[in-house]
Parts: sequence; C-alpha cells; structure tokens
Amino acid sequence: MATARRARDRVREAFMLFINNDVVRQVLDMPACITAQEEAFARLITGESVFRPRIDMYVPCDRPDGYYRWGDVVGTSHGVLAVRLKSDIVVWPEAEDGTRSEKKFCMEPGTYCGLVFLFSTGSGEPLALMNDGYLQQMRVGGAAGIGARLLSRPDSHTVGVIGSGGMARTFLRAICAVRDITAARVFSPNAHHRESYAAEMSDLLGIEVVAVDTAREAVRGVDIIATATDSLTPVIQTDWLEPGQHVSTLGLREIAPETVMRFDVVVQQGREGLDLPESRIYQRDVPGSMGAYVAGTEEEQKRIPRGAAHQKVEREIPVYTDVISGKAGGRQNRDQITQYHTFGNWGVQFPAVGAHVFRRAKELGLGHDLPTEWFLQDIRN
Repeated sequence: MATARRARDRVREAFMLFINNDVVRQVLDMPACITAQEEAFARLITGESVFRPRIDMYVPCDRPDGYYRWGDVVGTSHGVLAVRLKSDIVVWPEAEDGTRSEKKFCMEPGTYCGLVFLFSTGSGEPLALMNDGYLQQMRVGGAAGIGARLLSRPDSHTVGVIGSGGMARTFLRAICAVRDITAARVFSPNAHHRESYAAEMSDLLGIEVVAVDTAREAVRGVDIIATATDSLTPVIQTDWLEPGQHVSTLGLREIAPETVMRFDVVVQQGREGLDLPESRIYQRDVPGSMGAYVAGTEEEQKRIPRGAAHQKVEREIPVYTDVISGKAGGRQNRDQITQYHTFGNWGVQFPAVGAHVFRRAKELGLGHDLPTEWFLQDIRN
C-alpha cells in the first residue's frame, strides 16, 4: 500500500511538456538538427534506432474536390520514442498550364494540425507533446544538408533553389550549414513569393540570394540544385544537368525517371512503404504516400490524381546507411552528377530531433507543463 501511494505521489509531481512552434524555433538550430539526424541514421545500422514506415489513410471529406488524409509514423532513437500524427484535408488544384500541385489544411486554408508525442523508452513516461510545424520544416531541410554533405563537392559555393515555401527556406539554410555558400538563385511560379524569399534569405544567411524568372535560370551553372515544391510533375529537365552538380530533392515527383537515370550517383535517405499487395483498400499510386488505405466509392476515389506518383525507375538506389557503412559508394570524382532524395527514415527523424528539442526546452525552462497524471490511468488497457 505504501509503495503504491509513493508511486501515485511521484505521478502527481510529474509533468510533461507542451512545446509549441515558438519554443521549437528558440531551441532548434540547423547544425544541431543535422547532427541529431546523422547520429540516429547511423544507429539504424546497429539496431539502436528503429522505425515503422509512415501509414496514410484517405477518407472522402466534405469537399467534392478533396479528401481527408490521416498520417502517422513511429520511431525510436536517443532513448525516446516519437509518434507523429497529421490530420489534413488535401486538394490537388490544376494550374492554367495543366500542371497540378498538392495543397492541404485543417478546418480551413491556413490552419494545420500536426502533433509529435514523445515517450521515454526507459520508463514509458510521456515526456512531451509538441506542434510539428517548425520541427517538420527543420528536419526535412536538415535532410537536404545531410545529402549535400554526403554527395556534393566540398568546394560548392552556389545554390539554385526551385520553390519558395518553408521547406525551400530550410533546404537553403541546411546547405549553407554544411558548405561555404556565397550566392543562391531562387525560382517560384509566384513572382511575389520568390522576391520575398530572396530578400528574407539574403538577410538571414548574409549571402546574395537573387530571384529569377525561370527554373532554368535558377539552376544554370550552380554547384547545388535544391527542389522543394508541392508539384506533381517534374520541375527540372534532364538536359539542364551539368557535370559536377549535386541535386537535393524533396518530392518523388519533382524528378522524372529519365532524369534519375542521368545521375551518376543516386542515394535515397531511407526506405519507406509497407510490403502489402495492391488492393481496392490498400493502394500505392497515391500522391504524397508510399502506400495508403483508401476509403470511398469508385466515383469518390476519382478525386485523387493518379499516374504522377511513384514512377518506376529502372535502377538500384542505395540509401544513406549503405553509403556510410561502405556497402555503396558516394561521389567518386568532381564531374559526377549526384542526387540525394530526402525521402525515408521519417520515423527516426522525429525522435532524434524531438529529443533534442525536449531536452533543450527543459534546460531553458521553456514550454507549458501538463500534469502527467492527465495521461495515465489506473485501469489496465
């Protein structure tokens, strides 16, 4: 009885942290974000890190042109297990030129719902609940930095960016963190967005960032190309590539299969997707997913664009751990054209970066305390 009472007292005295985007922004810098991920990826080789691939679920929503998408991914590293959850309404608008992109929101455009739960793998204790927005942008951008450090020429000084959103910002920040970048160009279809990006990133990074009118102009003659868009169609052409360039990409659909075949070295960050047979319920050709459970009638499912996702590439593509373990080669000479795709290992990224954020917030006394007893119960589940 006394032991149980002491246990209840400890629980009543314990708190988990709610960490919002403002706190994440205060405690997470890009070098730390990159280092945490590199350490976690290396632990995949020894089995100290492990993750379950992301699983999505699509359900018809109230909008006749969209779908509800639930996504979750789980992984552990650094003594922490993280569960990342997303609740989105997704639509795929078509531009005047016939290209399509993916847009998402929660409840209404401009608001989003994404959360990361952290748990101790030592005791099972719930540690933190945090917004995923800024952390998400930083961990994806950090992956571009990992790829640039792994495959780009060490004396790379110039970057061409296609995209002007949050990911495009963290892509450039990460590349600047691992290479001595002195100048960059940016293209986005929206002139105002690319001009704003150029002004903001020039001021933030202390380098010259220039907005240009075409994607071709953005990538001509640069050392590193970064694509960070929501496009469902390729954003660079094969004949644009030049000897020695390195390309970091965000989406599977930004680079055409024939362009992937042109690269001398291709490395994907990790492997994702469930090895399940295609069926009416489990489908692979769904934008933004390596595989998803899809509800709805045949007519409702026609809202989801098909045919642009996961085009087949007829080559074996190693992953990051293959290269750092010596199973596969990286760049071998200055003239090789390399590509790093930031896809994969998602389940490991969230505990790695999340653990860093949690520990720094605790050290600095930031975040909002939530009583741990709110998240525990005395009924066995």
